[in-house]
Amino acid sequence: MTSTLRGVAPAVATAFLLAGCSASADESDSAVISAPTSAARVEAAGPTPRLAVTHDGGVTVLDAATLEAVDEFPLEGFTRLDPAGDGRHVLITAASRFAVLDTGAWTDQHGDHGHSYTAPPVLADWSFDADGPGHVVTHAGVTVLFADGTGRIESFDPRELAEGRPETRVEQTPEAHHGVAVALPGGGLVTTIGNEASRSGIVVLDRDRNEVTRNEQCPGVHGEAAAADGALVFGCQDGVLVHRDGVITKVQSPDAYGRIGNQAGSDASPIVLGDYKTEPDAELERPQRVMLLDTVANRLTPVDLGTSYSFRSLGRGPQGEALVLGTDGALHVIDPVTATVTRTIDVVDAWTEPVRWQDPRPTLFVEGATAYVTEPAATTLHAVDLTTGAVVASVELAEIPNEITGVSG
Repeated sequence: MTSTLRGVAPAVATAFLLAGCSASADESDSAVISAPTSAARVEAAGPTPRLAVTHDGGVTVLDAATLEAVDEFPLEGFTRLDPAGDGRHVLITAASRFAVLDTGAWTDQHGDHGHSYTAPPVLADWSFDADGPGHVVTHAGVTVLFADGTGRIESFDPRELAEGRPETRVEQTPEAHHGVAVALPGGGLVTTIGNEASRSGIVVLDRDRNEVTRNEQCPGVHGEAAAADGALVFGCQDGVLVHRDGVITKVQSPDAYGRIGNQAGSDASPIVLGDYKTEPDAELERPQRVMLLDTVANRLTPVDLGTSYSFRSLGRGPQGEALVLGTDGALHVIDPVTATVTRTIDVVDAWTEPVRWQDPRPTLFVEGATAYVTEPAATTLHAVDLTTGAVVASVELAEIPNEITGVSG
């Protein structure tokens, strides 16, 4: 169903989300070693994608073309990775902060052309403070950080990271919860609604943080993805919410409990890929179906893979192909329009998803037309050419890989 648009007085809107102050780069804790000096950089013939891979005790930066290690940084505790949104930096979720890693590969655009550079990677000596750092989302040119422990939302222009600590806008949800926030074109914001006990839906706010609309028919709201037609998708325990142009539509799952908690969108497709679980009481469900959401028709279509997968198995190809890394060791390529598996590519040995979500398991990351797949059991990283379907490179790593992400350079 479609929610009704309704406006509220500013005082009421403020009760939901408090507009916070900006954090200036002049603050006393803003010292940074973020941008390499011009003497350290080397001009490259073109963009040089790089990868970041976590392991127990640190993160390693690799050249995405050769899979050779460029540098390594020690970090204590369990860490997670997200691209920062500028094609150069990576945000590392560590303890009570989002650390900032300059991968040392970037391109400066000059009208109809660009100049590409490489330099030694650098881990900034400052970070974004966050109690329970969680989701990182870049949309509409703005990167938004969500802190689960407090409901703190911090947003910034990721292009400013090249100069050091960016100016940020800090805001707050009424109650802390495991949530996510997404910037909208024109300065608006979508954020989840919830508390420590439950999560119920999303609310849409304008640039002045007045409420535009909300929908609380999304139990257990989790995750987000953007589609090519401008739609934003949020997962529920019984379907999804689709936001487009200030209107929220609920799309119901075919099962009473049909959880879509992780999604993967594509700039090349209006169809979003999601995982799909139907066992509410399972300690760890190992589903064999994924779900495709057509954001134009608002229709969910299941695809049976014949193998299970994990939440780190979802990706999208350069033409909008839906990609799922199965526990059978194969990369399953799905045509999102016909909802059929068009190719399977053997990449790793068969594996079993661990019960603890933090534990290493084969993980998929896609940059351009190359899919990168970790194989923790073999301490190996593989590169797959999505055009030919061939595994074009494999390298043994120094440490057991866990999470992986990358930048376009």
